[in-house]
Amino acid sequence: MGSTGAATESSAQLSLSDVQNALRADGLDAWLLYDFRGSNPIAAEITAVNRQGGHLATRRWYYLIPAHGTPRQLVHAIEPNSLKHLPGSATRYAGRDQLESGLKMLLAGVRRVAMEYSPNCDIPYVSRVDAGTVELVRQCGVEVVSSGDLIQRFAAVWSTDTIATHHEASAKLYRVKDRAFELIGRRLRDGVTTTEYDVQQAMVGWFRDEGLVADADPNVSAGVNSGNPHYLPTASAHRPITAEQIVLLDLWGKLETPGAVFADITWMGYTGRSVPDRFAKAFGAIVAARDAAIARVQNAVRAQHEIRGFEVDRAASSVIREAGYGGQILHRTGHSLGESVHGNGVNMDDYETHDDRRLLPGTGFTIEPGVYFEDFGVRTEINMIVTADDAVVTGPLQTAFVAI
Repeated sequence: MGSTGAATESSAQLSLSDVQNALRADGLDAWLLYDFRGSNPIAAEITAVNRQGGHLATRRWYYLIPAHGTPRQLVHAIEPNSLKHLPGSATRYAGRDQLESGLKMLLAGVRRVAMEYSPNCDIPYVSRVDAGTVELVRQCGVEVVSSGDLIQRFAAVWSTDTIATHHEASAKLYRVKDRAFELIGRRLRDGVTTTEYDVQQAMVGWFRDEGLVADADPNVSAGVNSGNPHYLPTASAHRPITAEQIVLLDLWGKLETPGAVFADITWMGYTGRSVPDRFAKAFGAIVAARDAAIARVQNAVRAQHEIRGFEVDRAASSVIREAGYGGQILHRTGHSLGESVHGNGVNMDDYETHDDRRLLPGTGFTIEPGVYFEDFGVRTEINMIVTADDAVVTGPLQTAFVAI
């Protein structure tokens, strides 16, 4: 599942020709990138404004990339160099009247423009432009549509080298996971008291050994804590791991190299000889849901059919509901992966949001259905990458509780 923090990508690169080709393919006149003091981190990252030393950007700026022709800029007169590193002519404004007239000039000839906007805020990760700015653009006679799939192309698609970093990180995570279960089993057999925090901190050390980094320590949830999807043990708040308990391991990490992307997995163990039927049935339901989601993605990609995030979520959640666990769903089926564990691409979500972005070749994401009760929870989490003609799972699939 990974950290709950907000995600932005730091490796996005702006290629004018690629953007213009994408705009023409999607029937758009332009992409209007806008930011005010970090309110739109996607635009700031894609334009690399945050990485321009010596140039302040404390006022509103606009950068219009047309489907044809040269980009145009609208920047404040006291910060004329905010977008100097980008191609295109710049118009300066100072007062708000000049801003509004400058925006009309910027949008001259544009009928349909993409912005970081999502109708009804269906995808809040995309909806970064405030309502007032959208109103200003619409007052210029321009239709505003979502830039969701454009963002994916230029902030979420992985290169061959980037995909290799994911595979390497994934292999390392699976080794850490195996060591954690082995540690728990050994301590239980030897009668050594152990806790969630003990195992977590051992995993932190193994992360260092493997050259993995993450934004937070991995999660170890025992017993009732497995029913809390965002539980995380700490030095002051944790529980012992004892016999006849569920143990959930959730770990995410990436290589400590520039441009590396995350892998993120969850596995379940049981500290007893026989898993109770109640636990086993719930786990069987989410395994079936996971496999249904994987099949939905693979079948669509292999047939060269478009597939969107909400459709994957529906494939998984319908299996869970048919098994009688609909009331125990607390989160979406999966999330985008990137340089942050929660990337800027499509999420497998028709539960928390309605993500209608397409699964594009070169994007990576998790499939992680789970069900949660007052006294326990179960989740299985794997990673997938879409290629031009297939979709691959990048690690082993858990089919039964690990016997600890």
